[in-house]
Amino acid sequence: MNKNIEELKREYMKKEMSNEQINAMKAAMEKAKKDQARSRKVIVYRRCITAAAAAVLAFIILPNTSGNVAYAMSRIPVIGKLVEVVTFRDYQYEDERNRADIQVPELVMATKEEMIKESEEALEEATNEAMEEKLKKSMEEINAEIKEITGPFIEEFKENLQYEWGYQDILVKSEVINTTDKYFTLKLICYMASGSGAEWNYYYTIDLETGERLLLKDLFVDGADYITPISGNIKEQMREQMAADEMVYYWLEDEIEDWNFKAIQEDQTFYIDENGNIVISFNEGDVAPMYMGVVTFTIPGEVLADIRK
Repeated sequence: MNKNIEELKREYMKKEMSNEQINAMKAAMEKAKKDQARSRKVIVYRRCITAAAAAVLAFIILPNTSGNVAYAMSRIPVIGKLVEVVTFRDYQYEDERNRADIQVPELVMATKEEMIKESEEALEEATNEAMEEKLKKSMEEINAEIKEITGPFIEEFKENLQYEWGYQDILVKSEVINTTDKYFTLKLICYMASGSGAEWNYYYTIDLETGERLLLKDLFVDGADYITPISGNIKEQMREQMAADEMVYYWLEDEIEDWNFKAIQEDQTFYIDENGNIVISFNEGDVAPMYMGVVTFTIPGEVLADIRK
């Protein structure tokens, strides 16, 4: 399969939308919000961190059903000396109506032999049992959440293969982004198209000095109010973008009050960019119509300077 996310998105995303199209999009989003519980259960499982899965280091063979299905493990060079990414599940399928390109990542501990190649310091760090246990726990939690997200995603695709109408495209990829000696960040990308398309991005960050998975609140001094300044800055950026481009639209003062963005969540999706700034990410439909896609906001350092650790 040669199509990537951007190519697939271009097949359904049109920037020039009439007022009628925008109103139709809003009506569709209102219906989607009413059905949000089912959508999250079937596709994204956004907050289902209810189980811990041990790292799997062997090939898994599952039945091949009317398509090319392969489960493989491929290693990527050691990241941040301690964390390694392998492909836990590789599912490929294509016919005249359906296409799937799915590579589910899994985090594992790098072996001590591999860390020796990096440096003696890395080996010494790996022998810190308390830190190593925290790191294992963090990776297990992340792996469990990734499987909760991608499992139903794949199963729904396979279930829909029985129908002889319509089409569907799904794509699951991951990439390691903006990782330093201190932070490891994995980005999980999930895309689904069936008549129209939608994309969800997830970011997982581990503090390599402590082995702990970082939540947004962990970046600030204890008790600090980070939600108010971040939310305020995002609203400013939204208004500036809408003033500069009439095709940009966010739900800030919409007639449907429940749609309007008021504040980020405590467990808001984020990552840290190469300049150390916090980047807040919203999936399609969270704060804007679906045609806007996944939207991100880089929070300037000065906005949070007084409360960042």
